[in-house]
Amino acid sequence: MVIRAVLLDMDGTIWDNPVDWAQVRAWVGIPPGPEPILHHLRKLPPQERAEKERVLQEAESRGATQGRLVPGAVELLDWLRDKGILTALVTNNSRASLQAVLARHPLPFDKAFSREDIPLKPDPGAFRVPLQELRVSPREACVVGDSHMDLIAASRAGVAVVVLVAPRGWMRPFFPPGARFHEVGDLFEARKVLSRLIEGS
Repeated sequence: MVIRAVLLDMDGTIWDNPVDWAQVRAWVGIPPGPEPILHHLRKLPPQERAEKERVLQEAESRGATQGRLVPGAVELLDWLRDKGILTALVTNNSRASLQAVLARHPLPFDKAFSREDIPLKPDPGAFRVPLQELRVSPREACVVGDSHMDLIAASRAGVAVVVLVAPRGWMRPFFPPGARFHEVGDLFEARKVLSRLIEGS
């Protein structure tokens, strides 16, 4: 299999964010579901929307400043770079939070995309836009994420390979029926899966 690019999610994948997003959804009155918080907030009256967007922004800021790199993230990115594979960070998080994380840990991504740059996952454009910028076909790409939104967006975009890292149980009912993916426990296991796919080893 030819894989020329790997697109990685941020929170829950390479970044251990202490924020409980299920709890944030509850705080702003949004039940668990297949769509991101902002999709729901954008439908609210202006004043209510502004108040709840502040809650979201505060949670994102806390996650960026109090979180830490997931073990294996640096090793995975270094390995991909050594193999000549392009990498992009793709997150529904804000640009401010993305930049805060990368300021603390200047990881060697070729590109980084926040919600200000791309459609929100699970829209397939969340992965199609980065791949277009990297000049890589979805058939030559892999997504490494941790959630139903990563899986849905990747499946809709026609991405060849999806690796989900320790997805939470509440997300499973939202997995697309028949969607194919590799499930792993951590990024070290994700690297082994990618090694088998890329190197046949």
